[in-house]
Amino acid sequence: MLKSVGLSERDGAAIRLVDLVALTKPRVTAMVVLTAAAGAWLAPETMGRGRLLSLLVGTTLIVGGANALNMYLERDLDARMERTRRRPLPAGRLSPPVALGFGILLALLSLPALALGVNLLTALLGMLAFILYVAVYTPLKRHSSLALVIGAVPGAIPPLMGWTAATGRLGWPGVVLFAILFLWQLPHFLAITLYRAEEMARAGYKVTAVQRGRRAAQWRIVVSLAMLVPVSLLLVPLGVGGMVYLVLAATAGAGFLGWGLYGLRRNAGLRWARSLFMVSLVYLTLLSVALAVGRLQG
Repeated sequence: MLKSVGLSERDGAAIRLVDLVALTKPRVTAMVVLTAAAGAWLAPETMGRGRLLSLLVGTTLIVGGANALNMYLERDLDARMERTRRRPLPAGRLSPPVALGFGILLALLSLPALALGVNLLTALLGMLAFILYVAVYTPLKRHSSLALVIGAVPGAIPPLMGWTAATGRLGWPGVVLFAILFLWQLPHFLAITLYRAEEMARAGYKVTAVQRGRRAAQWRIVVSLAMLVPVSLLLVPLGVGGMVYLVLAATAGAGFLGWGLYGLRRNAGLRWARSLFMVSLVYLTLLSVALAVGRLQG
């Protein structure tokens, strides 16, 4: 078959490798690994290179495995949406058993990297995130908009993993980092569901904008932002964020909340939802820069 379309066996193997990598959602995985590294970097204790490497490798494996299994479980829904129908499984470039085995293999390989190379607590947090994402969040998306809240938990665990990798224990700064990322995900993903509501409804996803209407989604954005701003400032009394962080976090948070409130207008539409998604990325970037500046000054 490869020869009939002018491809060699080597070309076919390269294509399959690219498709296997695509199953891990590389950009998403890279962002998650970055948040884990940030959690470790912000911790007061320093890590040896070996433990840091184990954290990064283990997190990459467990997140990649979770994403591969997510694609396996959602392959029928992915085939119904323009945005995802070209993924390896709905496009027919990989078979479901291959994706299933690949996801399980990555998850199994992550365990020794995290449990032996880092510590047991970090490994347990990683497994909790994996189970919530694959076994709870992924199937729940077909039944309830509550899936977004559940899915934000595993998405917020990686910085806490980084913190525990460096310190060996849970601590309030690590918990606040978890809370910031948890609350940030809510308006970020609610914005996506607003401007992709029709597409998600056709695919069978139960999102707030579809189940309860656009107005309910807009109010949930405002409520989550109203909690995010004060929670982000808790890093200052905990000694993780300094004056630069306080000023930038308060300013960026006020702007983020203000843009969320602006969306409560009756005529706020897809353009506002798309802009809020972009604002959420700018906000997270500014917060990260502020934390980095404070850490370097400290």
